[in-house]
Amino acid sequence: MTVLYIVVCVLIGYFVGGINPAYIIGRFKGFDIRGRGSGNAGASNAVIVMGKGIGIFTALFDIAKAYVSVKLAAVLFPQLKLAGVLCGSACILGHIFPPLMRFKGGKGLACLGGMVLALDWPVFVILLAIELVLVLVVDYICIVPITASIVYPIIFALRTGSIAGGVILALVAVIMLYKHIENIKRIINGEEAHFSYLWNKDKELERLKEKTEE
Repeated sequence: MTVLYIVVCVLIGYFVGGINPAYIIGRFKGFDIRGRGSGNAGASNAVIVMGKGIGIFTALFDIAKAYVSVKLAAVLFPQLKLAGVLCGSACILGHIFPPLMRFKGGKGLACLGGMVLALDWPVFVILLAIELVLVLVVDYICIVPITASIVYPIIFALRTGSIAGGVILALVAVIMLYKHIENIKRIINGEEAHFSYLWNKDKELERLKEKTEE
C-alpha cells in the first residue's frame, strides 16, 4: 500500500507541475514561448518575451503550484514521511518535463522556491535574502537556481536528519543543473541576459545584439 501512496503522491506533483502558465499565455497570444527569447518556458523568459507583469504572474503561479503540491501531499498522505519532498520534487520535474509540452518546459527555479517555502519557510526567507544579494552582485538570475539547488539538499538533510530526503532533492538538483548548462555557456561567452534587464532593457538588448554580431 505504501508503494501505491508514493506513486500517487509523485503523479499528483508531476501533473500539477506540468501546468505551465508561460506556455499557456503564449499560446493564447498566438505563439510558442519556447521559440522566442531564451527558448525557456519559465518566468524569466516570460519577462523578456511578454513583459514584467506576465513574468511576475508566471513566477508566482509556479511558486504556488509547488507550494500547494507539497501541502496537499502532507494532507493526503500523512503516513508518508517524505510526502512533501516527493510531491514537490515531482512538481519540479513536471515543470521541467511537462507531458503535454513534449517534455520541454522550464528550468524549475520558481517551483524549487515554492517547495522550500512549503517545507521550511524560515530557510526560504534566509535563502531568498542570500540569493537576492548574490544575483545583484553577479547580475545573472541563473546563478540562483544553480546555487540554491546545490545548497538546499544539504540544508534539508542537516535540519531534518533525513538522508533519503536529501538524496531525492540532490537528484532533482542534478537535473536542474543540467538544464542550466546552456546558461553557463552563455555567461562564459557574454551572451546571457543580465538581471538588470528588468530596469535597463534597452541597454541590455543593445549589449546582447553586439555580442551576437561579433
